Amino acid sequence: MNVRVAITGLAAAAALLAQAPGGPRGRGPMGPGFGGLGPGGPGSQTVTGAPYSGIEVRTSQQLLADGNLIQRQSQTNVYRDSQGRVRTETTMQRPDGTMATRISIADPVAGVVHELDPQRKVSFDRPARFRNSSASSASQTPPASTVPANANEKRETLAAQPMNGLIASGTRVTRTIPAGQIGNTQPIETVREVWTSSDLKVPVMTKISDPRTGTVVTQLTNVNRSEPDASLFQVPADYTVRKGPGGFPGARRGPPLAAPTQQ
Repeated sequence: MNVRVAITGLAAAAALLAQAPGGPRGRGPMGPGFGGLGPGGPGSQTVTGAPYSGIEVRTSQQLLADGNLIQRQSQTNVYRDSQGRVRTETTMQRPDGTMATRISIADPVAGVVHELDPQRKVSFDRPARFRNSSASSASQTPPASTVPANANEKRETLAAQPMNGLIASGTRVTRTIPAGQIGNTQPIETVREVWTSSDLKVPVMTKISDPRTGTVVTQLTNVNRSEPDASLFQVPADYTVRKGPGGFPGARRGPPLAAPTQQ
């Protein structure tokens, strides 16, 4: 039973990291997003002509009714080249308290995602589809949304401002769950705020506040606009390649979490 619980917790933690900063998929940027496969992940928009590298720091806080505070933090190194290929290296905590690293390469050029297991030197490869774009075309104004207005949702556009060394424009979506809708005696308000770089087309900061689950903040820091080393987007020659659906670390078919490695 203990082993089963540990495996379930590990899979859940990996799935959480795979979500975009801000919530489950379909999320927005990094996809452009944060975490998991990060920018350019399967199903997300591939941005070309805007290389960069940086560090995503995701912090979650949940305040319990008795005043106890639960806080978790994960860190992801992100690299994107001019062709839109993305490498992410996510450090997370196992259920036993030890740290582990997940490495993924999303390659829209080859139409494949590689999940690397450095300990066993294995690459779990699976095919993937990517939406093509470019730094210039991505800056064009998208068509107006056809989604009907929601009386319980408020959307705001926030003025651009410097953030973590980049100029970012913000959006804020406030949703209200009316009293009684889910058994709640009073309305519940959730807020999702996203600040996106106009140059890189990726979120610089996202903040999600929900009184039921707490607050999650993800920030892109230490941004370098130079072209990353091409070797970062290739499977090392001494790795064994296994084809298939792959999966998240801890899932039935996915590679196990690897211990941190020095790049």
